[in-house]
Amino acid sequence: MQVFKFGGSSVANAENIKKVAAIVDNAAKKNSIVVVVSALGGITDLLLMAGKEASEGNEDFRIKVATIEQRHFETIKELIPIASQSSLLSLVKKTMNEIEEICNGIFLLREITPKNQDRLAAYGEWLSSQIIADAFKHLGLFVQWKDARQFIFTNSDYTHAEVHLEATEKEIKKYFKENKSNVFLIPGFIGADEQGITTTLGRGGSDYTAALIAAAIDAESLQVWKDVNGMMTADPRLAANAKVIEHISYSEAMELSHFGAKVLYPPTIQPVMNKNIPLYIKNTFAPEMAGTVVGGKTKDTKVVREHIVSGISSVNNIALLSLEGSGMIGIPGFSKRLFEALSKERINVVLITQSSSEHSICVAIDQKYLPAAKKVVDKTFADEIALNKVEPLKAETHLSIVALVGENMKSLPGVSGRMFGALGRNGINIRAIAQGSSEKNISTVIATDDVRKAINVLHEEFFETIQKQLNLFIVGLGNVGAKLMEQLKQQHAFLIQHLKLNVSVVGISNSRKMIFKERGISLSSWKESLAGGEPASITEFASEVIKRNMRNSIFVDVTANKEVARVYDKMLQKSISVVACNKIAAASSFSEYKKLKELAHVFNARFLFETNVGAALPVIGTLNDLRRSGDEIKRIEAVLSGTLNFVFNHYDGSRPFAAVVKQAQEEGYTEPDPRLDLSGTDVMRKILILAREAGYEMEMDDITNHSFMPASCMEGSVDAFYKAMEKEEAHFKNLLSAAQAANSKLKFVATFNEGKAAVGLQHVKPENDLYHLYGKDNVVLFYTARYPEQPLVVKGAGAGADVTASGVFADIMRAVNE
Repeated sequence: MQVFKFGGSSVANAENIKKVAAIVDNAAKKNSIVVVVSALGGITDLLLMAGKEASEGNEDFRIKVATIEQRHFETIKELIPIASQSSLLSLVKKTMNEIEEICNGIFLLREITPKNQDRLAAYGEWLSSQIIADAFKHLGLFVQWKDARQFIFTNSDYTHAEVHLEATEKEIKKYFKENKSNVFLIPGFIGADEQGITTTLGRGGSDYTAALIAAAIDAESLQVWKDVNGMMTADPRLAANAKVIEHISYSEAMELSHFGAKVLYPPTIQPVMNKNIPLYIKNTFAPEMAGTVVGGKTKDTKVVREHIVSGISSVNNIALLSLEGSGMIGIPGFSKRLFEALSKERINVVLITQSSSEHSICVAIDQKYLPAAKKVVDKTFADEIALNKVEPLKAETHLSIVALVGENMKSLPGVSGRMFGALGRNGINIRAIAQGSSEKNISTVIATDDVRKAINVLHEEFFETIQKQLNLFIVGLGNVGAKLMEQLKQQHAFLIQHLKLNVSVVGISNSRKMIFKERGISLSSWKESLAGGEPASITEFASEVIKRNMRNSIFVDVTANKEVARVYDKMLQKSISVVACNKIAAASSFSEYKKLKELAHVFNARFLFETNVGAALPVIGTLNDLRRSGDEIKRIEAVLSGTLNFVFNHYDGSRPFAAVVKQAQEEGYTEPDPRLDLSGTDVMRKILILAREAGYEMEMDDITNHSFMPASCMEGSVDAFYKAMEKEEAHFKNLLSAAQAANSKLKFVATFNEGKAAVGLQHVKPENDLYHLYGKDNVVLFYTARYPEQPLVVKGAGAGADVTASGVFADIMRAVNE
């Protein structure tokens, strides 16, 4: 004999009930079936709402009663042939009159008791089971209906009655021994106390009814039919990549259900576990799916599973209570008094942790019980509080518990470390931790706002063997930004295939518009999408990045904008890594630079700005590798402006200097304002950044700038700048002629030596390492303790949208891999 239980969604309407009938009919051909059903979907809520409204003097309860009646009438008319409907319709009408009379009484008294609540709620299962039994009969099944109240015996703890197990098991065995049928149909959720008064087993009680019956008759199996494919590795509403768990042990299923996995009502597992009866969780709407098998093997047989963790679950609306005080140290009985006080108020403790110093005890409870908990605990410890031995109870709200569950975690080192590391890297603060001695469960208390992110982070850490999700927020979509989007599109398939990395651009902004799309912005049509976006605001963009609170987030700045650089600290403090093409932050005051570096360290984020110095050249990376390996930077010589190198490599006097600069700008080598390049300011920033990364405290004012530009060229607009250069052509020709006369090339060189830095135009002779530098190339010479005479040289293209974008891309990869 098998026991099938069908939930509210499975019997929500006539169409669904027909699907249930087909499942039962198929199974009944092979075996006798006990079918336990819930109320029609949503009916229990309507019944309880009717009672609540009546108790509040709200006559809308009559609308609820009419809706309940209409739902049952419609179901009967769709399921039962017209000639056979009258008896059921009469039953429903009579029952509705009873319900209305009960609600009228509640309305007059303005009070609803737990006993009345149970009486009202029980009508849902009582009616649905009789309608479904009649429908089965008309579909050709031999069905026997039985009122569960005749063998589910409970105490009088209304709304969540406790079952008298021995008496219940005895009566169930007797009934099924004396009665024979292909199909037995029984209402779930309801029972009766010793006076025969209706009680209910609490939400999810229909599952428990089915489990009690399965255990009593030693059923071959218990099948719980839902609207999901089985127990999932995480809540699919929170984790898009959640998977069905094929097989799970009883204890793991119990842990998951206690910590928020709503597929199973926690007490359901105990009766079948005691008899070692396999429990199947199946989908009414996809019966061909295998579903989840809970237990069913010998008790000492371990479930073989690919993953260490079986599942991740969460419980919201948690309050954390802390009882603290120096007077608790070494004094026995404080814990006992605390738990006794909570117990008297029927407040369940879901998590406990205590410091080894005995200075504090921390417990988690359902937030709705917080006022009662605070009142009773403060009263219990009133004397100690008055003597300042114990502080008044402290409470934190808006918290949740996220639990990692799995028998394979037992005695396996590193699981907790992986869990806390993954959460820490994503800026998720853990308020409390609990791990049972069985090591099947690691529970953490975190902010409710972080639950979605935490579940996705942990699911990715322990289940995502296929790929990791990376979420990018990109500001700046000019030449470099557009090239970056193009490269991300080009490399998308490669990253998934070879690095198991799914890079998703979630938010983008230029100076005019911004858009966000949680599932990713199309890399093919982002321009069109952006054109239809909302007005851009870097403040609002940054706020939205933080608000979305997505895992593995990176903020990418491809601008030269001061306002964008000012939001870096907000990103880092939320453990959002920053990749900056923008030099302003790293070249700002030393205190600001140091603050950003420290924030990145403290909040487990990355602050990367390789492209600040040499586009895609690994200049900063090489410098950091030297220092990390114990080397010391003594001196730096460098040509750090691809723009200036391009200009002086192309300026031979045959064309005006202004025309060569214009060409450099048109080909995307210059900053948006070319004067930043030509004035030497951009090179000053670069050598400043290198000096700081070399370990020196330096400000922009400490750098000497030997500018070659006439003062007249540096005033007014960019257009005025070009006109002024044309007028100063003789000046530029004189610079060129002097270099040629000295058999040299003009190079704008940055130097750093013994803590001092300078930039300026120099005559470079053929024997110099800087001489053979062509096009837009950059070169950096590191003289170190290990390279005192022959420097370590980094050389290559130092400007251009493509190479700069590739440098930003490389930093993104570093941020996610480190």
